[in-house]
Amino acid sequence: MKNTSLRTPYLSRRHLLLGAAAMPVAASLPFGARAEAPMMGAALAPYRRFTLGNFEVTTLLAGTRTVPDPQSIFGLNASEEEFAAASEAAFIPADAAQFFFTPTLVNTGSELILFDTGLAPEGITAALEAAGYTADQVDRVVITHMHGDHIGGIYTDAPTFANAAYSTGSVEMDHWDMSGNDGFEAKIRPLQDQFDLLDDGSEVTSGITAMAAFGHTPGHMAYHLESEGARLILGADFANHYVYSLANPDWEVLYDTDKAMAATTRRKLLDMMAADRVPFIGYHMPFPALGYVAAKDSNFEYVPASYQTMIES
Repeated sequence: MKNTSLRTPYLSRRHLLLGAAAMPVAASLPFGARAEAPMMGAALAPYRRFTLGNFEVTTLLAGTRTVPDPQSIFGLNASEEEFAAASEAAFIPADAAQFFFTPTLVNTGSELILFDTGLAPEGITAALEAAGYTADQVDRVVITHMHGDHIGGIYTDAPTFANAAYSTGSVEMDHWDMSGNDGFEAKIRPLQDQFDLLDDGSEVTSGITAMAAFGHTPGHMAYHLESEGARLILGADFANHYVYSLANPDWEVLYDTDKAMAATTRRKLLDMMAADRVPFIGYHMPFPALGYVAAKDSNFEYVPASYQTMIES
C-alpha cells in the first residue's frame, strides 16, 4: 500500500536564505525602535440603532458620569448590609455608580420623534449628529417628565429643535406649572403654549401610546411602541438603576416624589414586561439602555439585550 502519511518537507540552504530575505525589515530593528499604538482612553459609542417592525429606534448617549455613594440615592430603606450584598452579587462596587442619560429617537417613517433631551443641548445634539441626524430634522419632542436631566437639552435662549412640535403628560405639565422650579422656568415655560398634552392611553402617533407611570414625578409617563406586532416600552425613569431599583423594586429612590406610588408603578410595569417578554429602554439603564425583565423569586432581574434586535424576521 502506498504511504500517504505527512512528511516533513526538506528545506535546502537556498530555501532558508530566501525565507530570511523575505522577513520584514522591522523584525531586525531593536525592540525599543518599534512603533507603539497610543492609548485611546475608555469610550462608548454614542448611539445604538435597531428596527422594531417598520420603526427605527435609536438610543442616544447624551451623557454619563460616575456618582459616589449610591446608597444616598438608592435603597434608602435598605440596610448597608443589604445594599452591599446586592452590589457584590451584581459585580459592581457599593461606593460608586455610573449614571447614563439616554434619550430615544424613533423614526416611524413619517415622523422623527425624540423622547427626552438630556442634560444640555450640546450633549443631545452631539449624540444626534453621531447617529447621522441633525436637531432640525426632529419633528416632535416628547418629554416623559420634567426633571432637569430630561428637559435640559430642549431650550437655551432659543429652541434646540427648531422645527419640532412638543408633547408631554397633562398631569406632569399641570404639576410643574403650579409648583415650578428653575429648570421648568428656563426650559419649558418659554415653550409651554406649544405643547400637546397627553393622558393615559393618548396616541403620540400611530403605534405610540402614552402610559401613566406616576410616582417618580406626579405625572411621569412611559410609552408603548408597537409596529408590525413588535413591541417595546420606553420606560423613562420608572426604574433608575438595574440593580438598586429594577431588581429591588421596593427600595426607595431619593428622586421619587411619591415613593410608595413609584414602587407600585415599578412592580406593575415589571410584572407586565416579564410576563409578556416585552423589551424596554430605561433612561438610566447601562448604555445602550435596552433590555428585558425576568421574574426572579419575588423580585426581578435585568437581562441586557444581546443580538435579539439583529435577527431578521
